[in-house]
Amino acid sequence: MADGPAPIEAGSRRARPRVARPIAVYLFVLALVALVPAFIFSAVLLQRNNEAQERIVETLITGNSRAIVQAVDREINANITTLRVLATTPPLTEADYPSFHSRVSQALADTGSFVYLIHPDMTSDLSTRVGLGEQQTVPIGDVETAQRAFDTRDVAVSDAVFGRVSQQWVVNILQPIFPAGRQPLALGFSRTASQLSMTLLASRMPDGWHVALVDRKGVIIASSGDGGQTGDAFNLIPYDQLGSTPGWRDIRHDGIDYLAVTQQSLLTGWSLVAWAERDVVSQPLADAFWSLLAGGVLLAALVVLVVYGVSLQIGRSVHGLEADAKRLGAGQPVEARDFPIEEIATVSMALGDASRRRQAAETEVRFLMRELAHRSKNQMTVIAAMAKQTARGAETVPEFVTNFERRIFGLARSTDLLLAHGVAGVDLRELLVSQIDPFCPVDGEKVVVDGPSLRLNAQAAQILGMAAHELATNAVKYGAFARDGGRLELSWARVGDNIAFVWHETGSVAPKAAPRRGFGTTVLENMVGRSLNGEVEREVHERGITWRFSIPLASLDPNETLNGRAEAEDRDPGDK
Repeated sequence: MADGPAPIEAGSRRARPRVARPIAVYLFVLALVALVPAFIFSAVLLQRNNEAQERIVETLITGNSRAIVQAVDREINANITTLRVLATTPPLTEADYPSFHSRVSQALADTGSFVYLIHPDMTSDLSTRVGLGEQQTVPIGDVETAQRAFDTRDVAVSDAVFGRVSQQWVVNILQPIFPAGRQPLALGFSRTASQLSMTLLASRMPDGWHVALVDRKGVIIASSGDGGQTGDAFNLIPYDQLGSTPGWRDIRHDGIDYLAVTQQSLLTGWSLVAWAERDVVSQPLADAFWSLLAGGVLLAALVVLVVYGVSLQIGRSVHGLEADAKRLGAGQPVEARDFPIEEIATVSMALGDASRRRQAAETEVRFLMRELAHRSKNQMTVIAAMAKQTARGAETVPEFVTNFERRIFGLARSTDLLLAHGVAGVDLRELLVSQIDPFCPVDGEKVVVDGPSLRLNAQAAQILGMAAHELATNAVKYGAFARDGGRLELSWARVGDNIAFVWHETGSVAPKAAPRRGFGTTVLENMVGRSLNGEVEREVHERGITWRFSIPLASLDPNETLNGRAEAEDRDPGDK
C-alpha cells in the first residue's frame, strides 16, 4: 500500500517572482557603471601623473643642489686663486709687511674677507682685521687647519670656525709659503659664513624646501630659509652619513617624514643638504585628489539630477501607456500620443493600432451577432419552406427525407462559406463549386465554371447557393449529369449595373414541363427574382436547358448587408 504522495522536491517548487524595481534604479546603476570606471581611470592617471611630477621635482632638487655646491666651490676656488696671487706679491716675498698690509686692506675693503699670516708656532702677528699699529702676536684658533696646510704643503680649507678676534663664524682657507732662507709661513684667507649664505639664498628652490651647507663635522656653515643657524649642529642626518646621492632619500626625524637630497663637495668635503617634508611633495597629489573628489561629487550630483529627470519623463510616459492599456482592456478607444521617448511613442502607436483593430473587430463581432440572428430567422423560414416544398414533391417518406437532407446539406455548405469569410463576402466561384462538386466534380471538362471574381453578401450567397443546389439536383435527375456526354457550362459577366449569369446544360434531353411547381422553381423564380430583384429566364432547346439570370450588383454587394441591416431586420422573413 502506498504511503502517500512523495514530497515535492525543492527544485520543482515554483520560482519566486522577480522583484520589479523602478526604472530610476536601473538608470542609477547604468550611471554608476559609466562613472565608477571613469573615476578609477582618472585616479590611476592622477597617480601616474603625480609619480611623474615627483620624478621631475626630484631631478630639479638634485640638479639645484649640484649647482649650489658648484657655486660654493667656485667661490672657494676664487679665494684660493686670490691667495696664490697674494703669496707671490713683492711685499710679502720681501717681508715688507707694512706695505703688504696696506695693499691687501685696500683690496679687501668692504668684502667681509680678511687676510692674515700664520707662523709655524701657530701664532699670528699680521691681520687685515686690525690696523697696522694695533698688530699683536696672538695664538691662532684654527690650529688643525694650519697644521694640515704645513704638513701637506698644499691649500687647506677649514670647517666652520668661531673666530677669536671676529667673534663670528668664519671659514679659513690657508696657503702654505716656503720662502728661501726663511721659516715657512701660511697665508690665511678668512671669510664670514654669512657670505656663503647669500650664495644659498640665490638658489631657486621650490616652496617648502630648505638648504643647508654642512661641514665635515656636521656643523651648519650656511643655510637658507628655516635650514638652521650657522654654527648649529645639523641633526636631520648624521654627519657620517652625508654624501652625494643620485636622488632623494626618505628620512624620518622627530616623527615627521622628510625627503632629502645630499651633494658633497670634492674640494672642501662639505655637504649640501636640501630637504622638505614629504607632505610638501605629496600635497599636489592630495590637492588633485580632493579636486577630483569634489568634481566627482558635483558630476555625480548632476548625473543624479539628470537621471531623476529622465526617470520622471520615462515614468510619466510609462504611466501614460499604462492608462492607455487599461482603456484598451476596457474596450475604450485609444489614440496614439506623442511621447518624448521614441520607443514609448512606438508602443503608443501600436496600442492605437490595436485599439482601432479591436474597435473594428468588435464592430464586426456585433455585426456578425446581428447577422447570425438575422440568418437564423431566415434559415428557419427557408427550412420551413424547403420542408413544405419537399413534402409536396415527395411520394414517400424516404424520398422526402433524402431530398430534404440534401437540401439541408446544400444550405449548410453555403452557411460554412459565410462563416468562413465573414463580412468580406463569399466568392461566387467558390460558392458554385461547393454546391456542384458533390454531384459532379468540377474538372474543367464536364463542368466548366468561368467568370470574374465576385463577392456576394450573406443573403445573395444563401439564395444563389440554394439555386445552384436545385439546378445541380435537376441535372442529376434528367440533365447533364444524368448520362455520359453531358456537359455543364456556368458563366457570368458584368453588364452595366447587373450581373448576367448563365447556367447552360447540353448532352441531355430536356424534361417536359411539370404540371406543378417544385421547390427548385420556387427558389429560382420567387427567391432569386423577388429577394434579389433579379430577372429569371428559362430556355429549353434540343440539346438541353439554359437558365439566365440578371441580378443587380446592389443586391450582391457585401456592404449592402451591413448598410441595410436595420431595414432587413424590420422586414418580414416571409417576404424574402
